[in-house]
Amino acid sequence: MAVRKRPARKPPAPKKCEPCNGTGEVTRTVRVGRKQRVVGQQAGICLACFGSGEATD
Repeated sequence: MAVRKRPARKPPAPKKCEPCNGTGEVTRTVRVGRKQRVVGQQAGICLACFGSGEATD
C-alpha cells in the first residue's frame, strides 16, 4: 500500500501593521496658530512598517 501525500501547506499570511491597519499611511492632525486650532489632517508614511503595511516581528 502506498503512503498518502499531504497537500503542501501555504505560508501564513503576513500580519497587518497596527498603527496603519495595513495601508502603509497614517494621518496626523495639522494645528495652526497661537491657540493651535485644528485645520485638517495630513497623510504620511507609517514609521512602524515603513509603508509596507506588514507588521515587523
